[in-house]
Amino acid sequence: MRVPRATSTSAAFADLHRTGAPLLLPNAWDHASATAMAGRGFRAIGTTSLAVAAAVGLPDGASATRDETLRLALTLGSQPFLLSVDAESGFSDDPDEVAELARLLAAVGAVGINLEDALGPAARHTAKIAAVKSAVPGLFVNARTDTYWLGERSTTETLDRLDAYQQAGADGVFVPGLTDPGEIAVLVRQIDVPLNILYSPAGPTVLHLTELGVSRISLGSFLYRRALGAALEAFDEVRGGRTPGGRTPTYQEVASLGAGSNTLPDAGASPGRPSVDALGAGA
Repeated sequence: MRVPRATSTSAAFADLHRTGAPLLLPNAWDHASATAMAGRGFRAIGTTSLAVAAAVGLPDGASATRDETLRLALTLGSQPFLLSVDAESGFSDDPDEVAELARLLAAVGAVGINLEDALGPAARHTAKIAAVKSAVPGLFVNARTDTYWLGERSTTETLDRLDAYQQAGADGVFVPGLTDPGEIAVLVRQIDVPLNILYSPAGPTVLHLTELGVSRISLGSFLYRRALGAALEAFDEVRGGRTPGGRTPTYQEVASLGAGSNTLPDAGASPGRPSVDALGAGA
């Protein structure tokens, strides 16, 4: 019997959070970006909901990109790296629907899911976490609280939510927007599961976060935003009669990211691998 990839590789993904050094997780937005990052030696790659939404002209954090998220997971799930999917708040307030989404993501090869509380009721988020862990026990659930992203930046509320989430079965917890080293250190001491911090150029360096005991450092939408910024800067330089600085990958180098054995066949063409329609995208 074929072992689902989410089961056979989930332990490896979980282990990356407990090596003594943080898991530095780049976040991709399409096949080319993910393949290029994997080529730099990253064993695990996440997705970023902002880029998924922006690329198709939809709002981020509004439960509008379930189909696009599934399609991207279908594209990346069979690639030779461990995939964690940013699924916003699960695209539903119904724990059973979130659990079904998690099952679909695991079916196409994802080994992790990022679920945010968007500062809704903690009880609702704990119900989603518990439902996902019941449906797909091997899927690494990174439970995000938005106390520093959308809320009042309260350490007490953050700890209360993180404790509830780890009690519900979360494998790791995520606090984007938190950059204060002292507060990060408090969370590391008080929680029992790996702590994920979002990298910020204005916050602690990777070395400093390592010293604080952070287990996972996500780049979020940072690389996508930098890529857009670099494109606009290059255009301004060309328009101004200047030669753009920096290294630009050649046509052949970029074309090679979509060539060879890593290229997926048409959706549904691979035996045992469901198509997007079969997964329920578009329903």
